[in-house]
Formats: sequence, structure tokens, C-alpha cells
Amino acid sequence: MTDGAGRLRLAVVTVVRDDRTGLMATRASLRAQTTAAYDWFVADGGSVDGTGRWLARHGHEAVWWRSAPDRGLYDAMNIALDAIGERSPLRACSHVLFLNAGDRLADDRVLERLLPILAEHPDTGLFYGDALEERSGGRLVVKRARSHRRALLGMFTHHQAMVYRLAGLSDIRFDLRHGLAADYAFTVTVLGRGTPAHRLPLSVCIFAPGGRSQQDPARGRREQAIIRRELLGLGRTANATLWALQWLALTLRQTTPWLYAKYRFSSNERSFLS
Repeated sequence: MTDGAGRLRLAVVTVVRDDRTGLMATRASLRAQTTAAYDWFVADGGSVDGTGRWLARHGHEAVWWRSAPDRGLYDAMNIALDAIGERSPLRACSHVLFLNAGDRLADDRVLERLLPILAEHPDTGLFYGDALEERSGGRLVVKRARSHRRALLGMFTHHQAMVYRLAGLSDIRFDLRHGLAADYAFTVTVLGRGTPAHRLPLSVCIFAPGGRSQQDPARGRREQAIIRRELLGLGRTANATLWALQWLALTLRQTTPWLYAKYRFSSNERSFLS
């Protein structure tokens, strides 16, 4: 196991509530990495399934953790971001990746490949790559990232496949008005600062299915419409057109999943290893 690209360190933020099994999967993924140049920050929202007790016994595995009630997923992320900023500059992290409980890195060499790319682009504010999604029978398929220049259409990859430069986040936090799309507002705000974005040539994460955005897609679309209006200045007609396109994509996914998969996912199931 190596120390990564020079002194560059990645902060990995994991938020969890009543999902100890998912937390263990995320932990195993991190421990399997071929580089130790990351710090783990765990924010547990007061779980009652034993997660807090586990953290109390194994807290040394994270540089920071808490187990206390919060106002939800994005509030926990904000608390973790504040904790990163309060750490000693002698061991400061340069970038942050949000890997929720149950999410995993795509393979054990993700950070080994990622850190040199971060070091080569010191002024880049956002890095993003492909994501893997688990299908029936445990089969993994690649969900290709779209260009960040198409952020108007919504999130261009999974939030867990994005890495942010911490120096650009000093005054940016997740907007708690949005229960499902605050990560979209967060990302649009970062892009709106004009700092460069870089497309990573790798799959970053294995996305855990069944998240809240998948359970209530209509609410997610409504929140995205508000974000496009407030942060991107999109008018009512254009917003309604995009909302309709999103609805059509969701309908296609639900009614003809094979056709959606042919369009959206890579047919090469092992391409994420290259």
C-alpha cells in the first residue's frame, strides 16, 4: 500500500443512518485501496441499529466521526465539511469525495489512479467520472458520465463519482431546502464559480441502488426546476420542456428498461477495469 501522489490527500465523507451493513461495505471498499492517502469522515445521524456503537468501538478507523441527530443527508454532509475545515493544516486534505453508506469504490485501484490526476490539475475545482450500477444478479454495468457542460439537464453523473477541490468550497454548502437535489445545486454552484472541471478516464464508484432520489423522482425533478430557475436563470418554458424530457426518460426506464439500458449503460460490463 502506497501513500499516494506526494502529500496529496483525499477526504472521503460517508453519511449513514440505520445502515450498518452499508457502512461496512463502504469501509471494506476503502480498506481494499492500494493507497492509504485518504482520510475517512463519518457522520451518523443518530442510528438505532448499532451503527453508533460500532463507531464508538472502531472510531480510530476514521479521522473524525460523530453519531448524533441531524437534519438529514445533506445536513450531515455540511457537518462533515465543517469538520474537514477544522482539521490541522499539517495533515490537510486537498479534495473531497462523498461516498455514502453502501456505496463503494469501483475497484481497489481507484484512488491509486485518481490521486495523480488530481495532482496534475491543481486549479481544477471539479473532477467527475463514470459510475457503476448493480443490476439483477449482481451484474455491474457502466453508467457513462455526460459532459459537465450539460449540467442544465441535471446531474451529469452520480454525486459519488464527483471529486471537489476543497479550496473552492469554503463558502459553499448543501442547501437544505432541497431534500433530494441539494447535490445538484451544490455542483451547479461550484461550476458557476468558473473554475475548470475535468472528466476522469475511469469509473469512480459502485452506486448503491434504492436511494431516495430513485424512490421519489417527481420531487427530485421539482427541486431541479427550482435550482435551474434560481442558479441558472432558466425561464418557465425552458424549465417545463426539460421537466417533460426528464419525465419521458423516467417513463422509458420504467416501461422498457431494456431500451433505456441500451441507451444509457455500456454494453461492456468489464470496461470499468481498464
